[in-house]
Amino acid sequence: MVGQRAVYSRLEIAVDAATKRGEPLGHILFDGPPGLGKTTFATCIPRDLGVPFQISSGATLKAPKDLIPYLTNAEERSVLFIDEIHRLQKAVEEFLYPAMEDFSIDLILGEGINARTINMQLKPFTLIGATTRTGLLSAPLRDRFQMREHLDFYTVEELAEIVRRNARKLRVEIDEPAALEIAKRSRSTPRLANNRLRWVRDYALSKADGTITLPTARDALAMQSIDTMGLDGQDRKYLKTVIRVFGGGPVGVEAVAHTMNIAVDTLIDEVEPYLLRSELVVRTPRGRKITPAALDHLGLERLPDADSGQQQKLF
Repeated sequence: MVGQRAVYSRLEIAVDAATKRGEPLGHILFDGPPGLGKTTFATCIPRDLGVPFQISSGATLKAPKDLIPYLTNAEERSVLFIDEIHRLQKAVEEFLYPAMEDFSIDLILGEGINARTINMQLKPFTLIGATTRTGLLSAPLRDRFQMREHLDFYTVEELAEIVRRNARKLRVEIDEPAALEIAKRSRSTPRLANNRLRWVRDYALSKADGTITLPTARDALAMQSIDTMGLDGQDRKYLKTVIRVFGGGPVGVEAVAHTMNIAVDTLIDEVEPYLLRSELVVRTPRGRKITPAALDHLGLERLPDADSGQQQKLF
């Protein structure tokens, strides 16, 4: 694993202690933005423990019957990973509580007055959950995880190491400046760094000799309109729309979305998070507002009519 060293160290202790006790690892919840390694951690843990591994998604578990095969097939000390666990239905979540606490589930056989309940014991297992929306998890479910780990963004040096490792897997040569350049333009997330590496590899194979050098990487990223901060064409269109049409804000996201002819959810979930984190945009009680850093990045000296010291007259 590259990066997330604080999380890595805590997990290393927990895994080592569970191995020495000969007991299953405590339930773990990973949270954080997409693409930071939650699934990678979840797959590395059972490999390190040497135990079987099952994977599912919260969206596919629509009823308790969908969860039963995973629980009954779980071997002792095995790991069950549920991605996007915040999307579990309420009935499935409540069915999971006794399985996490007591390693048992209640099965209802028959219907009506002939129905009867059977308590089935499960083999002790470890549940690992991953979520990008911690706030959507209910308190009873959160409290049943012995460990909660938040994954943060990566440094440029860590991303460069990930780029170099994946370049070896892709069997492509890359020099150090090129790896750093791709890392700088990857918004601090490994998933985006890998995606951009694959594009640069294809560009190098098509337009160069197959080796990724700094000029090749820059040309490839420029072809996708990815600038030095990692902003793409849609990000810059958002900033320029707020500046040109709304005078830099404040403006509501719905107004920006309608002006750009883009769904509001797309702006909120895909465009704005990085702009907010990069301090190019701020949210105010009245709406979104452009910062001086955004003006500097776009090469603008001021907002439209920024030198006007008083309100314009109506007549």
